[in-house]
This record gives sequence, structure tokens and C-alpha cells, in this order.
Amino acid sequence: MKTHEDDLKNATQNRAVIDGLYKAFAKGDIPAVLGAMDPNIVWNEAEGNAYADGNPYIGPEAVLNGVFGRIMQEHEYFNLVDIELHEMFNDKVLATLRYDAKSNNGKSYNAQVAHFWTLKDGKVAAFQQYVDTKKLSDALN
Repeated sequence: MKTHEDDLKNATQNRAVIDGLYKAFAKGDIPAVLGAMDPNIVWNEAEGNAYADGNPYIGPEAVLNGVFGRIMQEHEYFNLVDIELHEMFNDKVLATLRYDAKSNNGKSYNAQVAHFWTLKDGKVAAFQQYVDTKKLSDALN
């Protein structure tokens, strides 16, 4: 039977996985980010986000092509800042952060974001983005 101590240890380990993922993303180490994903990850962009047109993205390659590749193509820079990780039970981690970015059309934006992560055996099994989609749309159009 799982104890409260087991839950705390697991929450801390899950937080460390997500922390490592954000640090890899910040360095541009996309292979490390993809390596933290379960082969059958279910990735969802926020409703109203242009990148939600492929929801759900299934598998790391779909995330790479449908989300990360498009972000890299459409932005001069795209940074994740003010990241705070919130440990949760049941293999969940909540991250609150901001996107500090500039699209190729020269429009900058700083948007409030939440990422809801679900882990399974130390890998990311699911992702749900919540973001101010109006800010993103205004900047990209």
C-alpha cells in the first residue's frame, strides 16, 4: 500500500523530471525534452491556440513537428520565464510561467501560462497547456 511518504517522494521525483525538461528546453536541447516523454504521450495545446489544430498530438515526434517545429519557425525567440513548479499527488505537476517571445512579424508578447503535466514511470504521459490565447493570436497575426 502506498504511504504518504511514498506520495511525497514520488511528487518530488516528478517535479525533478519536469524541472529537467524545462532546463533542457531553455538550452535548446530538444532531444532531451523529447526523451523525457512517454512514447505514447498525449499532448494538448490550449483551445484557441493556433497550434491546437493538431490536438491531441500523440507521441514525441508529433509534438516535435506539430508544436516545437512550428514555434521555432514562427518566432525570432521563444522563452519560458518565471517558471514555478507545484508538486501534486497522483503523478501530476503544475507549472505556472510566462511565454516571453517575439514572432517573426516583429510583434513581442509576454503571456501568462499554466502547464499541467501527468507522469507515468518517470516519463511525461500527458500535457495540457493553458494560455492567454488572445495574446498569442494578436502577436502571430
